[in-house]
Amino acid sequence: MDSPDGTRATSAEVPPQEAAGTPARRLLGVPRQRHRTDPNGDDMTPAPAPADTGTLAFVESPVQLLNVLEWAHAARAAALTVVVLSPHDPMTRGQLRRMAELARDEGHALRWEEARGGPTAPLRTIGGLTPLLRRARRVVLGDPFSRYVQLLLGLTRARDLVVVDDGTATMEFIGQLARGERLVRWHRHGSGRGPRDLLFAPFAATARRRLTPDPEGARRRRTVALFSSMPVEVPEGMAVTANDFAWTRGRFGPPRLTRTADIVGTSLVETGVVDTDRYLAAVARLARAHGATRYFAHRRESTGKLHRLATETGLEVVRPDLPLELIARRGPVGRLVLSFPSTVVHTLPLALQGTGVQVAVCDIDPAWLTAHASPRAQGFLDDVTGTARDVRRLPVADPETRPRRRRTATDPDDRTPPPNAVAEHGDRT
Repeated sequence: MDSPDGTRATSAEVPPQEAAGTPARRLLGVPRQRHRTDPNGDDMTPAPAPADTGTLAFVESPVQLLNVLEWAHAARAAALTVVVLSPHDPMTRGQLRRMAELARDEGHALRWEEARGGPTAPLRTIGGLTPLLRRARRVVLGDPFSRYVQLLLGLTRARDLVVVDDGTATMEFIGQLARGERLVRWHRHGSGRGPRDLLFAPFAATARRRLTPDPEGARRRRTVALFSSMPVEVPEGMAVTANDFAWTRGRFGPPRLTRTADIVGTSLVETGVVDTDRYLAAVARLARAHGATRYFAHRRESTGKLHRLATETGLEVVRPDLPLELIARRGPVGRLVLSFPSTVVHTLPLALQGTGVQVAVCDIDPAWLTAHASPRAQGFLDDVTGTARDVRRLPVADPETRPRRRRTATDPDDRTPPPNAVAEHGDRT
């Protein structure tokens, strides 16, 4: 069976490994990763669009790329060009490298763009992609909230647009589109009317118009389709295809099941939605109540928080090298998978269909929310949980109303690594 431990490609043609200012320190409870060289070499070499297709896909996260592969499988798309608009985050970049290997194995062309590699990177990226955008007949995108994607949408002549899931953000995107609202991420706090927002407003408005289906009978009608595993009601004129993770189930597993439970991490702390102490207390209670032994970290979770979590809960913290849907399908995986409101409460039941794994979700208590959380946060999280199918609902894990004292750097037993320490990692969601 495959291990959940991550691996890292070191081919000269893949994106460069992220450099750290100090030697990496191993995160307590995180298995040391194995390094591997890809014998095939240039899995990231920029490639022109294949001659037999005009389909161009833009992704910025591993989950988006996974869902592009699922869409290509469902649509029987023989080949397409996938453009990776690479982010800064090392964990995200690492998982994108691994997902790109899988996409290349499926016969798709990969083009890696260091889209955020300095002040001139956007101009270079847009200039290099403009010929492909002009030729493309169909554009597939994973994050309609991305300013990069919104800018690129203004340059394409494609009449067919496909939106694939970027996790639960898809639910908010469809709701805003149906209501004719500005496209704003659900966890953003504030008016969204700062100087940069105002400067970008014309491009965002153009992108929203392009993502709105043309009415029947329109001249040179533009089609907009959604490929999703989320429970959504699309606006009139938008076609929707259900993502049942058929490619994932056919490519991996079935997994070996362990006797214990696993907990899936979230980035609710990192996005400023949930208080750190409340979150760690809830994880500890879930672990004790259900006999969990492993914690699968979200790719955006901070090293310091994960160190605290491993120390205070005794859980083995695992940094997966692929999206959790693939990690769980490969196994080994617990017979019970515990999660807070997140994408996996919708996707894991589909990916693990027929395996005997039960997925359970724990609600977020309003008392856990920070003062900086968006006013929409609680309603959105409740909707994520309430619409999940084939999952077990759990009561709130932390009934206490008084937050625990936060550790400080002066505590004698505090072993949180300094801010510039980098945990070793594979690559994951």
